[in-house]
Amino acid sequence: MSAYDFTAETLDGAAAPLSDYRGKALLIVNTASKCGFTPQYAGLEALQRKYADRGFAVLGFPCNQFGAQEPGDAAEIGAFCQLTYDVTFPMMKKIEVNGPGVDPLYAWLKKQKKGALGTQAIKWNFTKFLVDRSGEPTARFAPTTKPESLESAIEALL
Repeated sequence: MSAYDFTAETLDGAAAPLSDYRGKALLIVNTASKCGFTPQYAGLEALQRKYADRGFAVLGFPCNQFGAQEPGDAAEIGAFCQLTYDVTFPMMKKIEVNGPGVDPLYAWLKKQKKGALGTQAIKWNFTKFLVDRSGEPTARFAPTTKPESLESAIEALL
């Protein structure tokens, strides 16, 4: 099993098979529009623009499970990302990353790369999973880890 075996859904409801990204390194991030870490969208977009031509993509997964910080619907989330941060990387539909309704991709990612102290649960918005070109998760980064600090880890996969 690899990340490429999963299918997400875009904000506009289209199927987004992760197999479309086969051969690319991915940074998979649960996002929110009203979080203290929301300014990380700028850093995520900078990574997308810097490395996309070298086989890298950021995938954003909005989530409202942490402090109800992603209350909007798909249209509001899309507009916020576009107008506030000029996001060009794919944004998926709102998902759950913990609990009984956990998205299958996130259930798998959490098993593959546990967090601090060996826990699987996502602690907050902007937890990041780095996936190599074969679809295997190589690292998990805390919400406090700034996107720009991931450049060397990304470059190692490209």
